[in-house]
Amino acid sequence: MPRPKVIIFDVNETLLDLAPLKSSVGKALGGREDLLPLWFSTMLHYSLVETLSGTYHSFGEIGTAALMMVAETQGIDLDYEDAKEAIVMPLRSLPAHPDVLEGLKALKESGYTLVSLTNSSAVGVETQFKNARLTEMFVKRYSVDTVEKFKPHPDTYQMVLDDLGIEPSEAIMVAAHAWDLAGADAVGLQTAFIRRPGKTEYPIAAKPDYVVADLMELVDTLATIPATP
Repeated sequence: MPRPKVIIFDVNETLLDLAPLKSSVGKALGGREDLLPLWFSTMLHYSLVETLSGTYHSFGEIGTAALMMVAETQGIDLDYEDAKEAIVMPLRSLPAHPDVLEGLKALKESGYTLVSLTNSSAVGVETQFKNARLTEMFVKRYSVDTVEKFKPHPDTYQMVLDDLGIEPSEAIMVAAHAWDLAGADAVGLQTAFIRRPGKTEYPIAAKPDYVVADLMELVDTLATIPATP
């Protein structure tokens, strides 16, 4: 693979640790922190439902609705405002994983253009990066708000490529979610899977170009690729 010029980062779980959100969601569900994966998968499920049906609500709105759905299936009484409070503020205050700041600095110093692409709202990711002290690491922040379709729809990745005026082969998508990389691969982007705890590859999809434990390993891996003349 050629050495990429642009690195596109997913945000939630890839760069930011969801542990505080797990605690908040668990509290809203009567102490059931084990239900966080179900809530997250339900939120992703209905973001795809909206994309395929041509409707659009923000990720925060879908996340709030998904939490209410999970609560109902578990026999837990939870109203909209309490569900929203359990998600929105904690989601916007997530800390970066320990390897992230050092890894981003190293990649930036190596000459890569760093951008982010998230299913979160534009306002949401701006607040997330400010709170996690990552704002200065990125040239641009992209949100699916612009196209009103959620990743992994091809239009979300193409939006970034078009705005930057680059070819797919000139960029690499970095994510801790196999579904995100499947979408990126479909438009021709290079892909790198970060093995965050509990995350696995999708066995029947194309294998990611790179599989790393964290951002520092990504730094070392990309450093072995000769620069394109």
